[in-house]
Amino acid sequence: MIRRLTAECAGTFWLVLMGCGCSVSAAGYWAAEPGVLGQALVFGLAVTVANYIFRPISGAHFNPAVTVGFAIANRFPVRDLVPYILAQVTGAIAGAALLYVFAGARSGFDVYGSGFGVNGYESHSPGNYPLHAAFLAEAVMSFIFVLANLTMARSRPFRLAGPLIVGLTLALIYAVTIPITGASVNPARSTGPALIAGGWALDELWLFWAAPLAGGVLAGLSYPVLFGGDASSGSSTAERTLNDSPLR
Repeated sequence: MIRRLTAECAGTFWLVLMGCGCSVSAAGYWAAEPGVLGQALVFGLAVTVANYIFRPISGAHFNPAVTVGFAIANRFPVRDLVPYILAQVTGAIAGAALLYVFAGARSGFDVYGSGFGVNGYESHSPGNYPLHAAFLAEAVMSFIFVLANLTMARSRPFRLAGPLIVGLTLALIYAVTIPITGASVNPARSTGPALIAGGWALDELWLFWAAPLAGGVLAGLSYPVLFGGDASSGSSTAERTLNDSPLR
């Protein structure tokens, strides 16, 4: 269990450090900032790499919404739900803290003006999207992402390509969602930067837990309906999925 939790913590740490670090380190340095597509691609690549490294150990969730979705779909033991989420949040906080140390060493660094990775809605949305649009976008995109994870964990023909498909899915989701909320689809990924930034980022953090978890629950409920078979076979399936890594 310790190895699995360490893998989840390390993978989420990597995701936050690389994904949020893309825009922070480039802000004010390059002639052109990474932009929406650049940030989306980096997040997708970060998830892909982390999946290939850590999936044989922990299943490579790195996201409370994914863990909840797997548990709802009987693809993950419920008893491990809280430890996994705590490990993911810890990794995200550590990644954001280290990123702050790097970025804060630069003169004139502003955590809110640097693309630090905080998420928001209404006046704090990159495109000034209202609360209901932000919630809907995060919930729907989380549903898609969790369902993609569930499908790749199940589909033997795509097992070696699974991490790449998951990463590409996240990149596409971020390309759409960054202008709306800054793109979360992951409560842990939002929590790390929000705790470091404080202020309104903490006030609006609730949405980036509620919406992704709602999407994850819906994906977990939909998975047995869409795929049937071993998707609804109970706790034995959860144990088998955790131990049957796509890269083994």
